[in-house]
Amino acid sequence: MTEQVRAQAVPHGGRDTPQVSVVIPTHNRPQLMKLAVESVLSQRAPVTGEVIIVFDACSVDVPEVALPAGWSLRGVPNSRTRGLAGARNSGISDARGDYVAFLDDDDVWLPGKLAAQIDRFAESPEAVVVGTAMVVDNGTEDVVRLAPSENLTHEDFLRNRNPGVHSSSLLFRRADLLGPLGLIDEELPRSYGEDYDILLRASALGAVTVVNRPLVRVLWNGQSYYFGQWAAYAEALQYLLRKHGDFATTPGAIGRIEAQVAFALASSRQGRDARRWARRAISNDPRQIKAYLAIAISLRLLTPAAVTRIAQRFGRGI
Repeated sequence: MTEQVRAQAVPHGGRDTPQVSVVIPTHNRPQLMKLAVESVLSQRAPVTGEVIIVFDACSVDVPEVALPAGWSLRGVPNSRTRGLAGARNSGISDARGDYVAFLDDDDVWLPGKLAAQIDRFAESPEAVVVGTAMVVDNGTEDVVRLAPSENLTHEDFLRNRNPGVHSSSLLFRRADLLGPLGLIDEELPRSYGEDYDILLRASALGAVTVVNRPLVRVLWNGQSYYFGQWAAYAEALQYLLRKHGDFATTPGAIGRIEAQVAFALASSRQGRDARRWARRAISNDPRQIKAYLAIAISLRLLTPAAVTRIAQRFGRGI
């Protein structure tokens, strides 16, 4: 598989015009991917840029779309580790813009997203990453998820994933990704939690700021490649606990992750281990509801599918 450029718009704008590279990893979802691409190209922002579709373990096939002036579209194969982390890094390594934005192939940007983030970077030059809030489409209704604050600290991310700040909303300086922040961690099992990992690293390095308006639409109705991969969730969460030792400095933080591990283990029918992790979580933070749910699931009093359906109805994940 080789790079494919379907069309190239005539560039415009001076040297001071920001250039943005939008990285969209994809795997055999051409219809959804095309909608994601079109949502980028319909943005009205004083920038030029490129959309880089990274085809992960599938043929490079760039869709036919209308390109605005100053924008290009190309497809490249994932040349790194198979999966989301390697695909994102393939796009980052190939990017030419001053900024790099992430967008998953089953999500779309809403009008004004890119312009608001470019403005926020200008207002907050100390920022390492700028995100936005989101709208969750759970298949039945739209649920708005906001961040708890426009400025999130490292401790905020230790205590809570802050899921309102979705990976499809993130905008970085390319120089940071290639420098002090670093690329996406390709060692994460199945790339699960790669967005959380980079937010933890970014918040330890500098400021994480959020345009706290729902400017990304996220589809949560079971189409995710991660959906139901409970054993992989458990493995990746344990990896994150080992990698980020500062979880252990805050009882509520480590209890939260331990409860998630317990839930994932219970859902993958590893009941004994699930109850062990649940007890650890409760000892660190008795308020961790997922730990009690994990015990109930391990004893077959509940099913993970039922709990997940209820959570998604309110625009939340597990």
